[in-house]
Amino acid sequence: MKTLKNSLLLFILMLCSVGVAQIKIISFENVNVVPMNIDTIIPNQRVIIANGKISKIEPATKSTTNHIDVTINATGKYLIPGLVETHYHLQNNIENEFKLLIANGITSARNMAEYDGQDQIKIRELARSNSILSSHYYTTGPYLKRNDFKHIDSVDVIVQYHKKRGYDYLKIADNLPKNIYLALLEKAQNESIEIVGHAQRELPLDYSLRIKSIAHMEEFMNIFSKEERNSIDCMQKAAKEIKTSGIYVSPTLGIFEMIIRYADKEKSAKLNADKNIRYLPKQYSDYWKSDKINYRKNSWFTDKESLARLEKELEWQKKITLLLHKQGVPLMAGSDTYGLFLPGFSLHHELELIRDSGLSNYETLKTATVVPARYLNTISLSGTVSEGKLADLVLLDKNPLENISNTRTISGVMIKGQWIDREKLDNLLLEVENSNK
Repeated sequence: MKTLKNSLLLFILMLCSVGVAQIKIISFENVNVVPMNIDTIIPNQRVIIANGKISKIEPATKSTTNHIDVTINATGKYLIPGLVETHYHLQNNIENEFKLLIANGITSARNMAEYDGQDQIKIRELARSNSILSSHYYTTGPYLKRNDFKHIDSVDVIVQYHKKRGYDYLKIADNLPKNIYLALLEKAQNESIEIVGHAQRELPLDYSLRIKSIAHMEEFMNIFSKEERNSIDCMQKAAKEIKTSGIYVSPTLGIFEMIIRYADKEKSAKLNADKNIRYLPKQYSDYWKSDKINYRKNSWFTDKESLARLEKELEWQKKITLLLHKQGVPLMAGSDTYGLFLPGFSLHHELELIRDSGLSNYETLKTATVVPARYLNTISLSGTVSEGKLADLVLLDKNPLENISNTRTISGVMIKGQWIDREKLDNLLLEVENSNK
């Protein structure tokens, strides 16, 4: 009996020692911190991570009293908050797409549709339980269009379904009859369900501003007439109304630009040769590289006049992006991942387009850090590099406040307190590539 008790005690001590060994204290040494609460760089800092959180930020010259298990030499590098993809669509294997997101520094993602055959609640549970390597995950319910609301009673059925399933948001993606739309707003409000998605292009602007967030700057292009779009006074008045409503807006400029890249033969050839396509399943990428897709076979997109129109429309969307920003409308980076606009990589291009609209590098970076953290109600634990916040961080080789494209220069990612260096990130990408062969 004594031998058995001793064995049990030894086993318990072994388990405890294993648990202690797993909790490692990590220090980024001599790193340039991009805190994001203000437009600045705090040079040569020590950032200590313990229990999955930022426990201390101090000058690297200061002698530390903390026990450090892992030291990361970050001299000359820049530490930013983890990036947020606010308009993600699962198209293929979720484990592979999570790897693409994380390899690109995306530590949180908002999925914007549950398509047939998907179980987004199960995916969210997997992400939250850390059963698979994953970003923090939020999701809407089914991609709802006009045909899903066949009569007024269907509104309550749909709202109750969302409540029972526990989706984070209800997504609408079409113009609804006025009575249906108003009933949906009321019933969703009563059940504390937030509505997101597309605008109501057949109704005055005010109706579209009654939801939590609008995806696509293109939606505003479709609400207004050509004369209104070309009127500075009209657009400034609209910008003030949008600001007053408190709504969040995702420009999603990149996915609109993709139409031009598909439709223009020269740009299409370059797009099809993009080396990152190797991270997509071959059957999927072959279809999107082919002439079967609508953007490559429909003259509404491919004609010379059509291409010129699309370019002008993209420029208009950039102008309105800047106008809304100047008015104080909260903008969130989201790339609407489908087709050849790959998860992860697409967000960096979206940031470049937002920057090209006229925002500063700092204000652009806020659209993928501070602003979505406030939107997701996680600002107390994410969005900035600050003591007490979760250790969701990206280490960059170059300064993103000098050039927003430097968000691509990823040296490593810390996700949920786990450090993944460049070599491991490359291995994740290789795993995705090999699984698609």
